[in-house]
Amino acid sequence: MHASRLYTDRVLENPRSPRVRAVAKLTKRSARQETGLFLLEGPQAAREALLYRADTVVEIFATPTAIERHTDLRDLARDAGLEVIFTTEAVLDAMADTVTPQGIVAVARQTPASIRDVFSGSPRLIAICEEVRDPGNLGTIIRAADATGADAVILTGRTVDPYNPKVVRATTGSLFHLPIVVGVELAAVVERARAGGIRVVAADVAGDDFLASRALLAEPTAWLFGNEARGLEQEAIALADVSLRLPIYGSAESLNLATAASVCLYETAFAQRSERSI
Repeated sequence: MHASRLYTDRVLENPRSPRVRAVAKLTKRSARQETGLFLLEGPQAAREALLYRADTVVEIFATPTAIERHTDLRDLARDAGLEVIFTTEAVLDAMADTVTPQGIVAVARQTPASIRDVFSGSPRLIAICEEVRDPGNLGTIIRAADATGADAVILTGRTVDPYNPKVVRATTGSLFHLPIVVGVELAAVVERARAGGIRVVAADVAGDDFLASRALLAEPTAWLFGNEARGLEQEAIALADVSLRLPIYGSAESLNLATAASVCLYETAFAQRSERSI
């Protein structure tokens, strides 16, 4: 699958063609690992990729009707020198992971960041995800990290693949807005953080009171978030400099991981920006 410099009015019609099957295979992790590619579904994901990382986009498939609705995508593709490959609805359905791909599917190269590059940039806010397994949660955390101006998201342990189609959809384009590091060990991340003067804060239900310790968040902070069901293992908590818990004022048993992570990241962003304005 290589980008073309030409446009075409030919329509890809066979859902069982080798080209269509090659794209459809990207819903599987094995195919993504083998090719280094991943799937983008819908106009929002394709738009963000073309706006922020057009160099990573390999192919764009769309129905003629979808391109008529999203003419900006045709223009962005043209600016990137990419071909828009027209397809039937049946072909788009065969390619996509979702039931309703909205008439547009793209293929892009995976471009994970390196831990060295992240820490060489003097980051002030980082989200570390250790053993986060739910694609929706990871995608939402990446989106929240982007919204709060975090410098990077680092995935450790057996955290779900960030190029999983469900994760990509949940990020709503934020995957292209900030560095994502994959395939590193938590201990190595903590070591790098400490060397860079960054405090590692574990989000843990048995941690210290968040409100009593929130002043710490004005300093460079790397939040450590754990598994949805089990939280962080004791070994992971022991690596952190401090562990904090969010208070529950009502009768809820707990907060969803992505919700809790969003609160932690926003509180840190507020504290850091307040500190700079003093």
